[in-house]
Amino acid sequence: MLNFEEELKKFHPSIEVEDGQNAIYNQDMTDMVDVMMSMMKDQLSTPGSQPSRM
Repeated sequence: MLNFEEELKKFHPSIEVEDGQNAIYNQDMTDMVDVMMSMMKDQLSTPGSQPSRM
């Protein structure tokens, strides 16, 4: 039978997993909200432009 307490003491996270987490969390990713906000700012900052209605 497994002794879970002993197995937990032996556990060490994989280095690859930690590297992957760092790469994911330290990356500034643009999502669709950022893209839409940028498009709206560009539209509003253009002289003479009117916001389009959908």
